[in-house]
Amino acid sequence: MSDDDQRDQTPAAPAPAGPEPEPIRFFGTTWVDHDGGYALRRVAVGAGSIVTAVAAAVLLRLSYEGLEIGNVGPFLSISVVVLFAIASAIAFVKTWDSFSRRPAPSSDEAALKGLKTIGFIGSLIAYFLRCFAEAPGEKLRRAEYERATAEFARRRSARTGNPAARRPKRKK
Repeated sequence: MSDDDQRDQTPAAPAPAGPEPEPIRFFGTTWVDHDGGYALRRVAVGAGSIVTAVAAAVLLRLSYEGLEIGNVGPFLSISVVVLFAIASAIAFVKTWDSFSRRPAPSSDEAALKGLKTIGFIGSLIAYFLRCFAEAPGEKLRRAEYERATAEFARRRSARTGNPAARRPKRKK
């Protein structure tokens, strides 16, 4: 028996019974029914993000002290602090917005990627705060999933049987 014959005899995967929910990072699809350790995952993601943000802030503080030891001058020291503050604020706002809406295909998200990387503390704080209410991005994905499920149910209910089994219309 050749490989082609074996492939032809394998049963086909069953068709999905509806739209599949989109997984969320760290949560998978547990957000749909809030099962599979969903609450524990929310606590873990929130705690992990705030611990990482605090560690990053300590690292930035040490970097700032290195600038002070290096005696680079007040202009550069203040510029570094202002840069990280602005970048963190922008990263926080962009991350928070991404939880409630998808970016437009031609948006400036790619251009702000470097700025969001510099202001990663703002993104971590946004994750921490969002974990108090829901999994980050759950509201957006739930709305999309419920819309797709309703659309699928509407399409399924409109069918009236197998179109191939219909009799041809009689000619008059």
